[in-house]
Amino acid sequence: MLGRLRIPVVLSLTALILVNLVPLAGVLWFGWRMFDVLVLFWMETVVIGAINLLRMGVRLFGARELKGVVLIPFFTVHYFGFCAGHGLILMLLFGPPGTGLGPAQSLGTGGIVEIILALLIEPTLRWGLAAIAASHLFSFLANFLWGGEWRRTSIDALMAAPYGRIMLTHVVLVIGAVILAAIRQPIYALVLLVALKILVDASAHLRERRKLEQAQWDD
Repeated sequence: MLGRLRIPVVLSLTALILVNLVPLAGVLWFGWRMFDVLVLFWMETVVIGAINLLRMGVRLFGARELKGVVLIPFFTVHYFGFCAGHGLILMLLFGPPGTGLGPAQSLGTGGIVEIILALLIEPTLRWGLAAIAASHLFSFLANFLWGGEWRRTSIDALMAAPYGRIMLTHVVLVIGAVILAAIRQPIYALVLLVALKILVDASAHLRERRKLEQAQWDD
Protein backbone atom coordinates (compact mmCIF):
# COMPACT_ATOMS: atom_id res chain seq x y z
CA MET A 1 0.00 0.00 0.00
CA LEU A 2 1.00 3.60 -0.27
CA GLY A 3 3.32 4.72 2.48
CA ARG A 4 1.21 7.81 3.10
CA LEU A 5 -2.27 8.00 1.63
CA ARG A 6 -3.28 11.34 0.18
CA ILE A 7 -6.66 12.71 1.24
CA PRO A 8 -8.31 12.13 -2.20
CA VAL A 9 -7.15 8.50 -2.10
CA VAL A 10 -8.55 8.03 1.41
CA LEU A 11 -11.86 9.56 0.39
CA SER A 12 -12.18 7.54 -2.82
CA LEU A 13 -11.24 4.33 -0.95
CA THR A 14 -13.87 5.09 1.71
CA ALA A 15 -16.50 5.71 -0.97
CA LEU A 16 -15.57 2.44 -2.67
CA ILE A 17 -16.02 0.46 0.57
CA LEU A 18 -19.33 2.13 1.42
CA VAL A 19 -20.72 1.50 -2.06
CA ASN A 20 -19.84 -2.18 -1.79
CA LEU A 21 -21.99 -2.34 1.35
CA VAL A 22 -25.08 -1.17 -0.58
CA PRO A 23 -26.06 -4.73 -1.66
CA LEU A 24 -26.18 -5.82 1.99
CA ALA A 25 -28.65 -3.04 2.73
CA GLY A 26 -30.61 -3.95 -0.38
CA VAL A 27 -31.00 -7.59 0.65
CA LEU A 28 -31.69 -6.85 4.33
CA TRP A 29 -34.17 -4.01 3.93
CA PHE A 30 -35.34 -3.66 0.32
CA GLY A 31 -36.01 -7.23 -0.75
CA TRP A 32 -33.24 -7.58 -3.31
CA ARG A 33 -32.63 -11.03 -4.70
CA MET A 34 -29.17 -12.49 -5.15
CA PHE A 35 -29.49 -12.03 -8.88
CA ASP A 36 -30.14 -8.31 -8.37
CA VAL A 37 -26.85 -8.06 -6.46
CA LEU A 38 -24.92 -9.91 -9.15
CA VAL A 39 -26.34 -7.71 -11.89
CA LEU A 40 -25.56 -4.58 -9.88
CA PHE A 41 -21.95 -5.68 -9.47
CA TRP A 42 -21.85 -6.56 -13.17
CA MET A 43 -23.10 -3.09 -14.06
CA GLU A 44 -20.18 -1.70 -12.06
CA THR A 45 -17.83 -3.19 -14.65
CA VAL A 46 -19.71 -1.21 -17.30
CA VAL A 47 -19.27 1.95 -15.21
CA ILE A 48 -15.54 1.20 -14.87
CA GLY A 49 -15.26 0.96 -18.65
CA ALA A 50 -17.11 4.24 -19.15
CA ILE A 51 -14.85 6.02 -16.65
CA ASN A 52 -11.81 4.55 -18.38
CA LEU A 53 -13.02 6.02 -21.65
CA LEU A 54 -13.08 9.42 -19.94
CA ARG A 55 -9.50 8.86 -18.79
CA MET A 56 -8.38 7.90 -22.28
CA GLY A 57 -10.17 10.96 -23.65
CA VAL A 58 -8.24 13.18 -21.22
CA ARG A 59 -4.97 11.71 -22.49
CA LEU A 60 -6.07 12.18 -26.08
CA PHE A 61 -7.14 15.79 -25.78
CA GLY A 62 -5.14 16.92 -22.75
CA ALA A 63 -1.82 15.27 -23.53
CA ARG A 64 -2.26 15.13 -27.33
CA GLU A 65 -1.72 11.37 -27.33
CA LEU A 66 -3.08 10.91 -30.83
CA LYS A 67 -2.95 7.12 -30.89
CA GLY A 68 -6.11 7.40 -28.80
CA VAL A 69 -8.01 8.07 -32.03
CA VAL A 70 -7.49 4.38 -32.82
CA LEU A 71 -7.22 2.83 -29.38
CA ILE A 72 -10.35 4.39 -27.86
CA PRO A 73 -12.74 2.78 -30.41
CA PHE A 74 -10.83 -0.51 -30.13
CA PHE A 75 -11.10 -0.47 -26.33
CA THR A 76 -14.81 0.34 -26.55
CA VAL A 77 -15.58 -2.69 -28.74
CA HIS A 78 -13.24 -5.10 -26.94
CA TYR A 79 -13.99 -4.15 -23.33
CA PHE A 80 -17.76 -3.89 -23.59
CA GLY A 81 -17.81 -7.09 -25.64
CA PHE A 82 -16.00 -8.74 -22.74
CA CYS A 83 -18.57 -7.33 -20.31
CA ALA A 84 -21.42 -8.59 -22.49
CA GLY A 85 -19.90 -12.09 -22.46
CA HIS A 86 -19.73 -12.06 -18.67
CA GLY A 87 -23.29 -10.76 -18.52
CA LEU A 88 -24.45 -13.69 -20.63
CA ILE A 89 -22.74 -16.12 -18.26
CA LEU A 90 -24.52 -14.56 -15.28
CA MET A 91 -27.87 -14.72 -17.08
CA LEU A 92 -27.42 -18.36 -18.06
CA LEU A 93 -26.16 -19.55 -14.67
CA PHE A 94 -28.15 -17.44 -12.25
CA GLY A 95 -30.93 -15.61 -14.12
CA PRO A 96 -34.23 -16.30 -12.33
CA PRO A 97 -37.40 -17.26 -14.22
CA GLY A 98 -39.05 -14.20 -12.68
CA THR A 99 -37.33 -11.87 -15.14
CA GLY A 100 -39.96 -12.75 -17.71
CA LEU A 101 -37.41 -13.68 -20.38
CA GLY A 102 -37.07 -17.10 -21.94
CA PRO A 103 -33.74 -18.91 -22.39
CA ALA A 104 -33.51 -17.89 -26.06
CA GLN A 105 -33.82 -14.21 -25.23
CA SER A 106 -31.25 -14.50 -22.45
CA LEU A 107 -28.71 -15.71 -24.99
CA GLY A 108 -28.59 -12.35 -26.74
CA THR A 109 -27.31 -8.92 -25.83
CA GLY A 110 -30.88 -7.68 -26.20
CA GLY A 111 -31.88 -10.08 -23.43
CA ILE A 112 -29.28 -8.54 -21.12
CA VAL A 113 -30.55 -5.05 -21.87
CA GLU A 114 -34.17 -6.07 -21.24
CA ILE A 115 -33.29 -7.67 -17.90
CA ILE A 116 -31.27 -4.64 -16.79
CA LEU A 117 -34.09 -2.26 -17.71
CA ALA A 118 -36.58 -4.46 -15.87
CA LEU A 119 -34.38 -4.51 -12.77
CA LEU A 120 -33.80 -0.76 -12.84
CA ILE A 121 -37.53 -0.14 -12.55
CA GLU A 122 -36.89 -0.87 -8.87
CA PRO A 123 -35.94 2.54 -7.36
CA THR A 124 -33.49 1.14 -4.81
CA LEU A 125 -31.50 -0.58 -7.57
CA ARG A 126 -31.33 2.70 -9.45
CA TRP A 127 -29.94 4.34 -6.34
CA GLY A 128 -27.44 1.50 -5.98
CA LEU A 129 -26.20 2.00 -9.54
CA ALA A 130 -26.09 5.78 -9.01
CA ALA A 131 -23.96 5.29 -5.88
CA ILE A 132 -21.54 3.04 -7.76
CA ALA A 133 -21.25 5.53 -10.62
CA ALA A 134 -20.73 8.42 -8.17
CA SER A 135 -17.94 6.53 -6.37
CA HIS A 136 -15.99 5.87 -9.57
CA LEU A 137 -16.63 9.37 -10.87
CA PHE A 138 -15.31 10.84 -7.62
CA SER A 139 -12.11 8.80 -7.95
CA PHE A 140 -11.74 10.02 -11.54
CA LEU A 141 -12.13 13.66 -10.50
CA ALA A 142 -10.13 13.52 -7.26
CA ASN A 143 -7.28 11.24 -8.24
CA PHE A 144 -7.01 11.23 -12.01
CA LEU A 145 -7.74 14.90 -12.68
CA TRP A 146 -7.10 16.87 -9.49
CA GLY A 147 -4.37 14.49 -8.28
CA GLY A 148 -2.61 14.75 -11.64
CA GLU A 149 -2.57 11.04 -12.40
CA TRP A 150 -3.47 11.81 -16.01
CA ARG A 151 0.01 13.30 -16.50
CA ARG A 152 1.75 10.13 -15.30
CA THR A 153 0.09 7.50 -17.45
CA SER A 154 -0.47 6.72 -21.14
CA ILE A 155 -3.31 5.55 -23.33
CA ASP A 156 -1.56 2.19 -23.71
CA ALA A 157 -1.48 1.75 -19.92
CA LEU A 158 -5.07 2.91 -19.53
CA MET A 159 -6.29 0.53 -22.19
CA ALA A 160 -4.97 -2.46 -20.25
CA ALA A 161 -5.73 -1.13 -16.75
CA PRO A 162 -9.34 -2.33 -16.15
CA TYR A 163 -8.93 -5.93 -17.32
CA GLY A 164 -7.00 -7.39 -14.39
CA ARG A 165 -9.40 -5.85 -11.89
CA ILE A 166 -12.64 -6.86 -13.58
CA MET A 167 -11.44 -10.39 -14.41
CA LEU A 168 -10.61 -10.99 -10.75
CA THR A 169 -13.91 -9.39 -9.72
CA HIS A 170 -15.83 -11.60 -12.16
CA VAL A 171 -14.15 -14.74 -10.80
CA VAL A 172 -15.04 -13.69 -7.24
CA LEU A 173 -18.65 -12.99 -8.24
CA VAL A 174 -19.16 -16.30 -10.04
CA ILE A 175 -17.56 -18.34 -7.25
CA GLY A 176 -19.52 -16.38 -4.65
CA ALA A 177 -22.75 -16.93 -6.55
CA VAL A 178 -22.11 -20.68 -6.73
CA ILE A 179 -21.56 -20.72 -2.95
CA LEU A 180 -24.75 -18.73 -2.45
CA ALA A 181 -26.71 -21.21 -4.52
CA ALA A 182 -25.27 -24.16 -2.59
CA ILE A 183 -25.87 -23.13 1.03
CA ARG A 184 -29.04 -22.55 3.00
CA GLN A 185 -27.91 -19.38 4.77
CA PRO A 186 -27.64 -16.91 1.86
CA ILE A 187 -27.16 -13.84 4.04
CA TYR A 188 -23.90 -15.22 5.45
CA ALA A 189 -22.69 -16.12 1.99
CA LEU A 190 -23.61 -12.64 0.81
CA VAL A 191 -21.55 -11.11 3.61
CA LEU A 192 -18.62 -13.26 2.47
CA LEU A 193 -19.16 -12.25 -1.15
CA VAL A 194 -19.25 -8.54 -0.28
CA ALA A 195 -16.17 -8.89 1.95
CA LEU A 196 -14.23 -10.60 -0.85
CA LYS A 197 -15.28 -7.96 -3.34
CA ILE A 198 -14.27 -5.14 -0.99
CA LEU A 199 -10.87 -6.79 -0.56
CA VAL A 200 -10.42 -7.15 -4.33
CA ASP A 201 -11.61 -3.62 -5.11
CA ALA A 202 -9.59 -1.95 -2.34
CA SER A 203 -6.43 -3.82 -3.30
CA ALA A 204 -6.85 -2.92 -6.97
CA HIS A 205 -7.60 0.71 -6.12
CA LEU A 206 -4.52 1.09 -3.92
CA ARG A 207 -2.33 -0.80 -6.37
CA GLU A 208 -3.31 1.58 -9.16
CA ARG A 209 -2.69 4.62 -6.95
CA ARG A 210 0.71 3.22 -5.90
CA LYS A 211 1.71 2.57 -9.51
CA LEU A 212 0.87 6.11 -10.58
CA GLU A 213 2.44 7.57 -7.44
CA GLN A 214 5.67 5.71 -8.30
CA ALA A 215 5.50 7.12 -11.82
CA GLN A 216 5.49 10.60 -10.26
CA TRP A 217 8.73 9.89 -8.40
CA ASP A 218 10.29 8.36 -11.51
CA ASP A 219 9.57 11.49 -13.61
